[in-house]
Amino acid sequence: MFTCAISSQREVMGNQDYIRLSKTISHALRHKPEQYGLTLDGDGWVSVIELLAALGRRRLDVTQNDLVAMLAASDKQRFEIENGRIRALYGHSATNSIARAPAMPPQVLYHGTPRVTLDAITRHGLLPMQRQHVHLTADVRTAMTIARRRPGPHVLLLVDAAGAAAAGVPFYRGNADIWLSGPIPPQFIRVEGQT
Repeated sequence: MFTCAISSQREVMGNQDYIRLSKTISHALRHKPEQYGLTLDGDGWVSVIELLAALGRRRLDVTQNDLVAMLAASDKQRFEIENGRIRALYGHSATNSIARAPAMPPQVLYHGTPRVTLDAITRHGLLPMQRQHVHLTADVRTAMTIARRRPGPHVLLLVDAAGAAAAGVPFYRGNADIWLSGPIPPQFIRVEGQT
């Protein structure tokens, strides 16, 4: 059990506590809400009170202040809190589809991946795999950071997002750095670099 605390009577959360809390909430809001007794609405929202109760049932002592502090400490912008509700912004693998408003992507986006996946991508394009959407970014560094979560060597793919959008591929904003899309056909993808 980790204690998440902000008040003077409790220990203040450290960076590792924020990371563990973020991972737990990601699991609850992105992947397995039913395991936490949560039901997300059509836009992926659940009340903060329900989430805190679900975490409490798992013996995690978390307050709303802890959630706000975790969000402020994170540079990844995975969640948002609004009007007493919280949701994950991207990365969903849960079976219920999250409603999103289409958005016009920048001209190009990037996707980093282990080199071992390149043959399949060349044949079939970028697919959501176990997630609801393909994850892309406008930032090369972010793309390669994501790629390095899996064993390498790695490739950086450039996606002609404007061309794919013109061909009917839907795009959505995940957060300031992450773009989401439907499957990207191979003709809109090229290798930009390798490590």
